[in-house]
Amino acid sequence: MERGIYAPEHIDLADTLRAFLAENVVPNMEAWEEDGLVPRDLYRRVADLGVLGIQVPAEYGGAGETSFLFNCVVTEQIAYSRATLGSLRVHTDVVMPYVMKYATEEQRRRWLPGMASADVMTAIAMTEPGTGSDLAGMATAARRTDGGWLLNGAKTFITGGAQADLVIVVARTSRAAERRGGLSLLAVEDGAPGFTRGRMLKKLGLLTQDTSELFFDDVFVPDADLLGEEGRAFEYLAGNLAQERLSIAVNAQAQAVAALEVTTRYVREREVFGKSLSSFQNTKFVLADLETQISAGQVFVDRAIAEHERGALSAADAAKAKLFCTELQGRVVDACLQLHGGYGYTREFDICRLYADARVSRIYGGTSEVMKSIIAKSMGL
Repeated sequence: MERGIYAPEHIDLADTLRAFLAENVVPNMEAWEEDGLVPRDLYRRVADLGVLGIQVPAEYGGAGETSFLFNCVVTEQIAYSRATLGSLRVHTDVVMPYVMKYATEEQRRRWLPGMASADVMTAIAMTEPGTGSDLAGMATAARRTDGGWLLNGAKTFITGGAQADLVIVVARTSRAAERRGGLSLLAVEDGAPGFTRGRMLKKLGLLTQDTSELFFDDVFVPDADLLGEEGRAFEYLAGNLAQERLSIAVNAQAQAVAALEVTTRYVREREVFGKSLSSFQNTKFVLADLETQISAGQVFVDRAIAEHERGALSAADAAKAKLFCTELQGRVVDACLQLHGGYGYTREFDICRLYADARVSRIYGGTSEVMKSIIAKSMGL
């Protein structure tokens, strides 16, 4: 089906990215997975294409685009190439919107040019060892001191945490009657006394993504590094969740497309019992079913993108898109690996990476169970 959501400028960006990824990323994936991160120089080269600064206003060194469609193109092309680019999507789709919306003019001038050029890579530190999805129950806290706060606590599962120059930390700055109150966003720069990084976590998938533990021991955060207003972090986080979950849905859908593509190619080339694997009825039926499910997912996610573009994507509809597309991704990669047989369980085949990378989609950005709770609440249940 024709998608119809992209204009010529989006197609041009897709073509440029496809060529860049094929030449500069795909051949290096195995080495980067061994290292557990994407080299900093790669982020700078992506920035030179204008990707990091797409939505950064021109006065801060960006392109000044307001459409999220460009971000979707970037997400899809990376997925179609069967690659991962570390913390890039967190930098552009998660952290940057908070800076763009809540930073003061002084903060914008200080941070945005570097964020657009990759001189300042970012992370956001929400999850704690004992809280998981319960952000309101976080223990990381900052107490008032002369000229700012003293920050103490620990964070885990922080994407980009090993290389980030600037970390937006969600911390409790006051004890409000409402559990969701009293949380603030504090920007901590690399090298701040008392700020240390723990181990890079060894994960099942997303091996180029430096996922780390972070520790804060009386880290001084000046007043000038409070992002937005004190005590309003939960409101800010909730305000961007629809876009964050849409980004995950777009990626999950594109990963499913990639899995089907590599599997269709594989079954045509693979011979079993003297015949092409693609000639077996079971193979045809499995792939036909996956193609139909993926087509339905594409219509769903494209509708969600269109709703987001006009500012009408609700929290519940974003949750539906994430739930549907990530669950779809899981089914697709599982069926596709099965068709690869034993070879699919080896990392020399793309489906192995796609399978391993897919599992976390139903966890981060809110688990599938959390998505179902949000959807049920929107139904009055």
